[in-house]
Amino acid sequence: MRTTRILLTGLATAALALSACGGDDGGDTDSTDEAQAAAGDDTSGDDGEDAQAPEPAEIRLWLNGGDTPDTMRDWLIEAFEEQNPGSTLVIEEQQWEGLVDRLTTSLGSASETPDVVEIGNTQAPTFTTVGAFSDLTDMLGDLGGDDLLQGFVDAGSVDGQTYAVPLYAGSKYVFYRKDLFAESGLEVPATMEEFVDAAVTLKQDNDDMQNFSGFWFPGQDWRNGVTFLWDSGGELAVQEGDEWHGALSTPESIEGLERAQQLFTEASGAPKDGNEADPQVPFCAGEVGMLSAPGWVRWSIDNEEIGCPEMMENVGVFAMPGSDGEPAPVLLGGSNIAISANSQNQELARSLVELILSDDFQAQYAENGLTPAKMSLADGLGDDEFATASIEAVTNAKLTPAAANWAVVEGSRVLEDLFVAIANGGDVEQLAADADASITEQLD
Repeated sequence: MRTTRILLTGLATAALALSACGGDDGGDTDSTDEAQAAAGDDTSGDDGEDAQAPEPAEIRLWLNGGDTPDTMRDWLIEAFEEQNPGSTLVIEEQQWEGLVDRLTTSLGSASETPDVVEIGNTQAPTFTTVGAFSDLTDMLGDLGGDDLLQGFVDAGSVDGQTYAVPLYAGSKYVFYRKDLFAESGLEVPATMEEFVDAAVTLKQDNDDMQNFSGFWFPGQDWRNGVTFLWDSGGELAVQEGDEWHGALSTPESIEGLERAQQLFTEASGAPKDGNEADPQVPFCAGEVGMLSAPGWVRWSIDNEEIGCPEMMENVGVFAMPGSDGEPAPVLLGGSNIAISANSQNQELARSLVELILSDDFQAQYAENGLTPAKMSLADGLGDDEFATASIEAVTNAKLTPAAANWAVVEGSRVLEDLFVAIANGGDVEQLAADADASITEQLD
């Protein structure tokens, strides 16, 4: 497991590189001022009649995973290149796993850095605090202002300045097989207890099928696992004064982790060391009764190349129920978008961010089952059962701790290691205590 010191040293090195590479005059200007200078003297949002178009350049955009589908990427490339004649947009897909390390390395180098990057909303605070991104505060009004998802604006802000703006949000809800529910005599569960019972029943009723999951729950999937912890009143970490401490070993958290262990051992046939990528694969193989995933998984299932459109008639959805009968507190996932402070193409990068936050582009996220960065566009999710489940899930969704070093915790994979060990039947109390010690060290 990577140590905190390695990651923090990397981030500190990146910060030093940012301040060293921001300008050519060798002065003491900080990285934010240098990034603004690179973007031009006028950062007030006034275009100015005498402003000259930037020199054409190749702009590199990092997008992560498959949340932004190819149709949206194609639209973005065409629109950007039409608006900026002579310039080209190259989209480079990154995997979420290992992203913190790759960003730490790349953002600190003027020659290696992408111009614009997608970053998880839980990772944004770590990079904003070391000067990795350009200041976008003057753009907020034009990008959407009060219409933007405020929690994501907060995640990308420090000391009253905004360095990363919302890209999209997406809370998880449950996809289930209607036919298997009917065969087992099950109704859509209304409480967490009923959900667990349904998952175990589905597993037992289909135990003749190798690797079948009543609830698909691969071992590394802490992002779903945290739902059971939160539902029991637990937390990943808590703040006491100016310090953060791991909170996985509290009685409430232990109760939630033990529930997760029950699901791992009695309801899931997913790999104990696997991750949650490509959930449509086991679903389309007929190996899943229920799975918890972001709304975009609907389109992965209903896709002739990678999914199984013929199964859609048997696909139902519902918000994960909590112990109190209200929607369970699922992780509100999603991303921010930011400009590298070391980008040599600040003006073109700002133009790209404006396009990404445009109504035309953001509306496409809603059409693909994700909550757009602008609240006014959320009605684009529709009014079918998928939209209803998404909206219900959002009502009680939560974010990871707002600690500046939370990205370090995620990058260390301490949570993946914890849930894999729980999935393999380990001692929950001891595992939680060990994880708390690691998390506390990394957050301090």
